[in-house]
Amino acid sequence: MRRSSSASASADRLAEAAPVFAALGDATRLRIVARLCLAGPQSIARLTDGAKVTRQAVTKHLHVLAQAGLAHSAQVGRERIWELEPQSMLTARECLDRISAQWDEALARLRRFVEEPVSVVDGAADAAADGDAVAVDRHRPG
Repeated sequence: MRRSSSASASADRLAEAAPVFAALGDATRLRIVARLCLAGPQSIARLTDGAKVTRQAVTKHLHVLAQAGLAHSAQVGRERIWELEPQSMLTARECLDRISAQWDEALARLRRFVEEPVSVVDGAADAAADGDAVAVDRHRPG
């Protein structure tokens, strides 16, 4: 069975975003991303200030973020300055928005199914009158 082109594109976008989600799954990296969001580009020394991890650990986490496409660095004088790559975050957000819309659609279908009127199957009305079990048809006739 072949996937539609939109399903294939959606799967490709999810695969593209997977490293972003994996990188953001670590609390230390998430804090680094939050600091870069709030304060903009920063040196490793500034990112290490007040952190409960070593400079070496922050450097390692920054490289993981860079491999995921979330950050990049540039040499400025004697310091290496790190900043976020917004496109990777936007791709991840688009994936989350798409998943959210799919869940909304699934919940709406479930709500319609649960709330639709129940019709008694032909012949079951007599059984119900006699106190027997009643078969119901969840689908609307026609």
